[in-house]
Amino acid sequence: MLENPGKSIEGGVCAPSGYQAHAVECGIKDVNNPRLDLGLIYSTEPACSVGVFTTNRIKAAPVKVSQNHLKATEVQAFLSNSGNANACTGADGVQDAKSCAKIVAKELGINMRQVAICSTGVIGLPLPIERMEAKLPELVAGLTSTNAQADIFAKSIMTSDTRQKEVAIEIEIDGKPVRIGACAKGAGMIKPSMATMLCFVTTDVKLPKESLQKAVLEATEQTFNRISIDGDMSTNDTVLLMANGASGVEIKRRNGKDCKLFNAGLRYVLDQLAREIVLDGEKVTKFVTLEVKNASSYLNAKKVAEAVANSPLVKCAWNGDDPNWGRVIHAVGYSRASLQEELIDIYWEKELACKGGKLGPASIAKLREVASKRAFTLTIDLNMGESDYTMYTSDLSPEYVDYNRSEYSYWKAVERNQG
Repeated sequence: MLENPGKSIEGGVCAPSGYQAHAVECGIKDVNNPRLDLGLIYSTEPACSVGVFTTNRIKAAPVKVSQNHLKATEVQAFLSNSGNANACTGADGVQDAKSCAKIVAKELGINMRQVAICSTGVIGLPLPIERMEAKLPELVAGLTSTNAQADIFAKSIMTSDTRQKEVAIEIEIDGKPVRIGACAKGAGMIKPSMATMLCFVTTDVKLPKESLQKAVLEATEQTFNRISIDGDMSTNDTVLLMANGASGVEIKRRNGKDCKLFNAGLRYVLDQLAREIVLDGEKVTKFVTLEVKNASSYLNAKKVAEAVANSPLVKCAWNGDDPNWGRVIHAVGYSRASLQEELIDIYWEKELACKGGKLGPASIAKLREVASKRAFTLTIDLNMGESDYTMYTSDLSPEYVDYNRSEYSYWKAVERNQG
């Protein structure tokens, strides 16, 4: 776990100065059982804004709209909805996203392109746009900067999440406090190269856009790109960040100590959220920190880690408290990484299950003791170099299968949406 370069505080996305949030119910997922499902974050000051988006070749309408808005100007508001992904909805979906942005912008007194849009939920259904548009003025009118408002926004983006995911820290730059706040959603369709997730980050420091983009790209690569639950990738994955400078602190030097401190803070915040996503994975019973050590290159370490983290056989063994290192080493072997079988060591915590590619000295009882824990570390030492790679991953349970074949059946989603 990363060390906090500052101190943890309350407030989520409203912890930094100059940010407001709100959320309302409009029955997007289920017209008969409305819940918080439409949320807004607004910077009261002009902000520098950047984003990272899904690498899926099929991109949802809000992803396309937000990418274009970020290219055109500096975004000052994040609008999100849960319950409907607005993906694979064609030109109508793009128009619906733009329509929502236009209404919010008018209510806030800003340009339409200063509103970024995010959606999460069922793919392939049109947005219930009339219900949403009717609630947007109320959404804007309710904006405040309280911790409670940050909480309800974090709740409004949840889909299969069982709890909201928020982090905020305060760091000191030039003797002045600077804050970074964030919230995220994600519990299923999680794999490396971002996950099925949305993440919203706010900070009251001022940075050049190039520095901010570099910081969020690197932090995302080191956190959200290193988690796996079920090996699926969404059409909607998005990380958005606003920096409004409301603290009065400006970081000018791209590679100076202040910039490095901010980057460390951002990475810590995203790492905490990445951990929470895996811990809250759909019907997950295990949280596994997967370490690949001493690979011949960074790429080889990454290949091994991703092969093991995404293996259904490995995940099923973990669900059964089974320290089956044979399933682990077979995934290492098909990873296409450069390796030598006779050099591979595999540890469950400190217990050596596999030594030199063969059965290790650890007792079955000790290995089972580790594998039975809610959280444990699995280390794969390739003994070929100095490159390491760490991921957070989980098991797959029978309950995961049951949940995804019932809760997310398409016909049920259609029924809930239409009432």
